[in-house]
Amino acid sequence: MINLAVRDIGNGWGKFVFTGLGLGLLIGLTLSMAGIYRGLVDDGRVLLQNSGADLWVVQRDTLGPYAEPSSVRDDVYRALLGFKGVAEAGNVTYLTMQIPHAGSDVRVMLVGFEPGRPGEPGYLVAGRPITRSHYEAIADVKTGFRIGERIRIRRHEYTVVGLTRRMVSSGGDPMVFIPLRDAQEVQFLKDNDALVNERARTAANPAFNRPGVPGLLEAVQASQASSRNVNVVMLRLAPYADEAAVAREIRRWKHLEAYTQGDMDEILIAKLIATSARQIFMFLVILAVVSAAIVAFIIYTMTLNKVREIAVLKLIGARNRTIAGMILQQALGLGVIGFVVGKTVSTLWAPVFPKYVLLIPGDAVLGAVLVLVICALASVVAIRAALRVDPATAIG
Repeated sequence: MINLAVRDIGNGWGKFVFTGLGLGLLIGLTLSMAGIYRGLVDDGRVLLQNSGADLWVVQRDTLGPYAEPSSVRDDVYRALLGFKGVAEAGNVTYLTMQIPHAGSDVRVMLVGFEPGRPGEPGYLVAGRPITRSHYEAIADVKTGFRIGERIRIRRHEYTVVGLTRRMVSSGGDPMVFIPLRDAQEVQFLKDNDALVNERARTAANPAFNRPGVPGLLEAVQASQASSRNVNVVMLRLAPYADEAAVAREIRRWKHLEAYTQGDMDEILIAKLIATSARQIFMFLVILAVVSAAIVAFIIYTMTLNKVREIAVLKLIGARNRTIAGMILQQALGLGVIGFVVGKTVSTLWAPVFPKYVLLIPGDAVLGAVLVLVICALASVVAIRAALRVDPATAIG
């Protein structure tokens, strides 16, 4: 049986190999789609791990800084430090924006943080930490920025003093870290023309020029020229502190929302990337159906091309099981070639994708099993056609 299958493949090896290559490209695309989904999940979890926080305190009735806009006062951290079990607190801002670089724009997530507190980059692969209170930046290597390069963010230029790796947003955008005060200005402070217009409108409003209320106009104008808001206050808890209990106390007494790591993981995985996951799953189903159709068509065509040979085998006494086994082996051989090619090309082109593609051995093993199952099922059509061949065809 094995010799029959091998000899038949040898007679038409060109078509068989090229069919295996085409099937391999489909399998490679399927493995890459699974890797893209794994990468989305890993990006979200890396974002949480790199923050160094145990609790995220955000605006009430919001899902936090990564899923929805959130704004809290930057002096709230002082009150949060008074809760039992809270060891450290850090104000952090997040803003997704475009930064001009080398004649084009780089999409990044701009992070404002306080050195030495939760929210700062966990490690550097080159350069040094930020030591000045203004106009220094740390960038992820994916941005393409280099040490010593000056980048323009809104009205000011920043010097890149350090580089980090795998510091990305939940959407895969690389992060750029700058001091908190600079980030607050970038995100919340209006430009000069807008400030002039707002001040003129405020000065013309009679409500702010009431007699007997000195300083009201000046206070409003001062509030327009600065911002004391942040997107999230990250808390690091003391050892053995109950994060769920601390979160409940914060919700009760501060009228803010507090999320644990488990809560944030659920928000990122179950809510942010849920639609993308369903879409990727649909692509996987479509690719599996297309792969099965291709294998079935090729094996069926190869079977029809050797009707006379199958009739001869039946005439000399070959059993149906032998003929079915020969066709099944050809289909499985096609699947093996396809999987080897697919695994190779998916590994080679994964680093070229703009977003992180995570290929794990478990997915490869599952993919190999599914490929063999699909090929086996696809061979059923060809086997049924072969078993209906009349032995008299050999002498007809």
